[in-house]
Amino acid sequence: MTGDEAIARGAYEAGALVGSAYPGTPSTEIMENYAKYDGIYAEWAVNEKVACEVAAGASTRGVRAFASMKHVGLNVAADAFTSFSYHHINGGFVLISADEPGMHSSQDEQDNRHYAVLAKTAMLEPADSAECLSFMKEAFSISETYNTPVLLRVTTRICHSKSLVETSEREIPPFGTFEKDIRQMLMVPANARLRHPFIEETRLPALRKLSNEGPFNKIQFFDKKIGVIANGVGYQYAREVLGERASYLKIGMSYPMPDELIRAFAKEVDTLYVVEEGDSFMEDFVKQLGIACHGKDLLPLCGEYSPELVRKAILGETEPAAYAIEGKHAPSRPPVLCAGCPHRGLFFELGKYRDKAYFSGDIGCYSLGALPPLSAHDSLICMGGAITMAHGFEKATKISGIDTFTKTFSILGDSTFFHSGITGLVNAVYNKAHITMIILDNRTTGMTGHQENPGTGRTVMGEEAPQVDLEALCLACGVKRENLVVCDPYDLKATAEALKKGYEAQEPFVIITKRACALLKPVVKERAKLKCKVNADLCRSCKLCLKSGCPALRLDEKVSIDPESCNGCNICAQICPFGAIERSGN
Repeated sequence: MTGDEAIARGAYEAGALVGSAYPGTPSTEIMENYAKYDGIYAEWAVNEKVACEVAAGASTRGVRAFASMKHVGLNVAADAFTSFSYHHINGGFVLISADEPGMHSSQDEQDNRHYAVLAKTAMLEPADSAECLSFMKEAFSISETYNTPVLLRVTTRICHSKSLVETSEREIPPFGTFEKDIRQMLMVPANARLRHPFIEETRLPALRKLSNEGPFNKIQFFDKKIGVIANGVGYQYAREVLGERASYLKIGMSYPMPDELIRAFAKEVDTLYVVEEGDSFMEDFVKQLGIACHGKDLLPLCGEYSPELVRKAILGETEPAAYAIEGKHAPSRPPVLCAGCPHRGLFFELGKYRDKAYFSGDIGCYSLGALPPLSAHDSLICMGGAITMAHGFEKATKISGIDTFTKTFSILGDSTFFHSGITGLVNAVYNKAHITMIILDNRTTGMTGHQENPGTGRTVMGEEAPQVDLEALCLACGVKRENLVVCDPYDLKATAEALKKGYEAQEPFVIITKRACALLKPVVKERAKLKCKVNADLCRSCKLCLKSGCPALRLDEKVSIDPESCNGCNICAQICPFGAIERSGN
């Protein structure tokens, strides 16, 4: 199993009945796999805070529950997570944070181990798929035994790598009995003040004892000239490189850290190294104990680790490449919007305002609209930030008198709008922001692999569900009927007209582009025979069609179109001023 599959299996075997998540790489497959089991409830929540609170509610009722998310999602859920730490745990509660060293699909590289310290909760870090399964089961037991939420932290390589696991039958433990007790479950200041001493004086000392004496942190003695303290995939790399040339303290429970084990291990080895991706979390703790060690002085703070990197840092050796091709280099392959992507038409027309407008972008595959030749994003920080950033930019422009840009646009997708864009829209309307908000409705959560959302009409469990009407929702938030336009982004003329209205608007204005993702299976089937081709006799090689950035377009002496990639969206044909591109099929 992959680590994500094993986590889902572990939750199932542990008797967890409720799982809630928001999709995000590398955590997405956890909920997708959990939803396949019988006798459980799984859902895609609209955001990570909601997911955490749903799981917390289920835990309060007395059943085992979990929430899963990528690392930046825990920022969204932090309010609920840190406060629930004070709350009495009735049924086991686990929050899974999938961190992403290397930022393959993220806007930052934060290390979420710090959240365990902040929330004063137990934290487990599995190092392979077998541990993903077993640690998930243990996490629920720890949560109930020590009255604590548990943070299960994994990273990209643990989530997506495969290793052997041993499955077992599911066991559903007795449900906790819910008894009303506001002193333990109503976290107003008077009650929270009573709960805090329990955390400091009872929970954390007991968890520290478990960290030192339990099964999660293990010493493995071989050659004692080198000692390595490592966690997660860092442990796997160290073992692969050093084998029995070193001894190891494998950290599986990284908060509270095992102070007694570390002291005992350090006394036995000559030189101590700490191998951990991300921040110097363990290294700092070791040094606070007064123990000398190497860590970030030899290993990088940024990016993913590899066996080669660990080998060079500890042994000073470089292993020769398994093969090499002299003078040959793979061409760069920057990510692009897919052929037939419905966002392309919007960005092509929006780009015409590049020199006189500011484009506030958001998280999703449409962030690729920032790349040339479309170049229709100027900033991006977090989920749902497009509207509020645009709002602030517009207000600053107005109050300062700086007139470099005469219009501000925000751009976000339907799933992102449901996630955290709605509040920005309400704020913009309430505070009379003269911005144009563009919602790209492609009927799915595209970037993470086509997950359902409140606009798709289905749940993660495959059940039919009500579809949120984006148009009605925007109107209900106060957008005026005359300030809302819905258009098909495959229709460049209609899209251009909508943007013109948005550019000229002096009140909050919304444009909804409505066209399903080109890679959805029903869309692929529906458009299989639709193709565009170039009439070479009419082509003047002006290359204007290439400004669409479509990867189906090729340029030799003249432009041609790859029939395997093309889905007949017809955008290039609408751009061509000479009628040289024709569409065929039904």
